[in-house]
Amino acid sequence: MCRWIAYRGRTIPLEHYVTEPSHSLVSQSIQALESTASINGDGFGLGWYGEHPEPGRYRDVQPAWSDDNLRYLCRHLHSHLFFAHVRAATGTPITRPNCHPFACGPWLFMHNGYIGDWARLRRPIEALIPDALYPSRSGTTDSEAIFLAIAGAGLMGPGGRRDPVTATVETLAALTRLVDEDEGAHPFRFTAALADGHDLYAFRYAANDAANTLYYRQSEDGVVVASEPVDRKHAEWIAVPDHSLVVARRDEPVEVHPLTAFGLPHRAGVSRLPVRKTA
Repeated sequence: MCRWIAYRGRTIPLEHYVTEPSHSLVSQSIQALESTASINGDGFGLGWYGEHPEPGRYRDVQPAWSDDNLRYLCRHLHSHLFFAHVRAATGTPITRPNCHPFACGPWLFMHNGYIGDWARLRRPIEALIPDALYPSRSGTTDSEAIFLAIAGAGLMGPGGRRDPVTATVETLAALTRLVDEDEGAHPFRFTAALADGHDLYAFRYAANDAANTLYYRQSEDGVVVASEPVDRKHAEWIAVPDHSLVVARRDEPVEVHPLTAFGLPHRAGVSRLPVRKTA
């Protein structure tokens, strides 16, 4: 499974979470402690917001630990809202278009999870993407397909409608129906972050399986959400409950809501995730 971090708050250098801490995202690309895959070396990506409404991005297929440019970029890039992601591929090719985060208009998206039997379900899932947005699909991952389906469900809708929570919940419900209807009730894991340059949303959900880990921490600087803590101060990190939404808006305390409050029934899963390992 992939590892990622998302930050919303004061403008800071990306290195603060991506490269500097004792268990930074780059460190997690070599040794993740709370993942079924300890190595996340199938590409990486950065996404950040600056002076333009559209986010900036830098993605590559080589492992994060081997890119000499990454450390310099993270030291010199400053942002109030940024994403970083290290990938462990789950069956789709290791190519730049398949690296996270993905972008569409002002929106950024990244994902840790998968849809079981993606080869069988790819066609009906891609059918959820509106024709107007399908040209934006440049890769082959289930993650990008889910993002564009969410975008079509409300983010980029008629009249510029921006309703990320409703759009995501409606898409998760549709995807759950698809994995349930296919033979075998396939697993579906969705631990993801979504942002528009102003607000940050993070989701922890699964159907027919256990949800991947997710944590957050709020400080004077802002809010960071991560697949696992980026340092050894585990007591300062709060585990996001299964089937939950994290909202970090500008100048407001972080909020955590159950997805049942938005009409998405809870789906209990049998845990197959490892307990925290020690480094």
